[in-house]
Amino acid sequence: MSALLRVSPLLLALSLAACEDRPRFDAAEPGEALSAGSATVHKQDSNAFSLPSANLSPSRRLDFSVGNSFFRNPWVMAPATTTARDGLGPLFNTNACQNCHIKDGRGHPPGPDAIQAVSMLVRLSIPASAEQAHLIERQGVVPEPVYGGQLQDMAVPGVAPEGKVRFEYETETVRFDDGSEVELRKPTLAISQLGYGPMHPQTMLSARVAPPMIGLGLLEAIPEAAILANADPGDSDGDGISGRPNRVWDDVTQRTVLGRFGWKAGQPSLNQQNAHAFAGDMGLTTALLTADDCTETQTDCRAAPNGGSPEVSDNILANVLFYSRNLGVPARRRVDDPQVLAGKGLFHQAGCQSCHTPRFETAADAAEPELASQTIRPYTDLLLHDMGEGLADGRPEFQASGSEWRTPPLWGIGLTETVNGHTLFLHDGRARNLLEAILWHGGEAEAAKRHVLTYDAAQRAALLAFLNSL
Repeated sequence: MSALLRVSPLLLALSLAACEDRPRFDAAEPGEALSAGSATVHKQDSNAFSLPSANLSPSRRLDFSVGNSFFRNPWVMAPATTTARDGLGPLFNTNACQNCHIKDGRGHPPGPDAIQAVSMLVRLSIPASAEQAHLIERQGVVPEPVYGGQLQDMAVPGVAPEGKVRFEYETETVRFDDGSEVELRKPTLAISQLGYGPMHPQTMLSARVAPPMIGLGLLEAIPEAAILANADPGDSDGDGISGRPNRVWDDVTQRTVLGRFGWKAGQPSLNQQNAHAFAGDMGLTTALLTADDCTETQTDCRAAPNGGSPEVSDNILANVLFYSRNLGVPARRRVDDPQVLAGKGLFHQAGCQSCHTPRFETAADAAEPELASQTIRPYTDLLLHDMGEGLADGRPEFQASGSEWRTPPLWGIGLTETVNGHTLFLHDGRARNLLEAILWHGGEAEAAKRHVLTYDAAQRAALLAFLNSL
């Protein structure tokens, strides 16, 4: 039998299953190319992540375009004649959402000569003392006392930026069973030119590249019960996978709820995710977050003029929410290609689907009618998993530990280079391609990674062909 098609007897048996709810490896499943159901878009070029869901009506596409304009166009410092877009900063990372989510896609770490870490930010926090433990329930972390919860490397005139970010890399080699070797690079994060004195000696840092924007409304529309059905915090089935939900604070309902968004599932909803991004990334207030991002010791920042209260109007926030909910997911490619099908089998044989759950049904009462009752294939369970020390940032967030990460969706991942011009993956962009990303998996994914290490060159090519079809 060809090395490409060597899969376990279990997978061969599964391939014969007629039940639509079970995966097939001998042919494409019905609707498998439509990753977002009827919302799936079919463009495959550099704008593939920037299109409205295919099932939006013409009038709703106009609403999408309005949201896109506020997502794409830059904000300016106050005071300004452009009163709808003023209030930038005083401290910020960028002046437009699109600068981080480049073409609505994936960010990247700074290069060796970069001045700013555009499309990547650095989270900051310190361990909670007994007196500060109550802050975790509502904030998820205890912010660094001088610099807050996020390092801002840009500022308006008259205000000092907080610092500069740079990456340095160490390398290590991983060997496959067939003798092939892959070099991995591990980043070391350094902060220089601190504008407000030294940081707390126990400051925890976490670099985060901007994730793709596609399909977020559909992820929000997955019923909570469907997500929790995959949780197994005590590993009761003994498979080594113990995904668990993050529980986070909802600023609107003022209670703890399920987290879905962000690298550690630290936000419960798209609207709250957007409001926190406006505040942290651009220093803009909303009705949800009415205070600026200046700390008590940053007096110049606190004294700078603002763009009104709030700086982002409810109307603008609603337009950006509609836009971010309705960015379409591209259709898959080559779903019936024999190599892709073989790679799909190898993906399941390694156990990758235990966290990267292929399929969900969205709720009938989703926030937008176009998102309702869709069969989607995001390849995520939206749960936290311990990924081992190699990927650990050592920084807890709400109930997520320093080595836990939310399973990132894989849909659209094969178009990353087409859209963004790079293939840098994982939370800090350390992996230079998908194979490196796989080989960084540890913790709960250690067994899956070790299984992949047994694959020969043809099998690795098939696995990557499958991933690049998503």
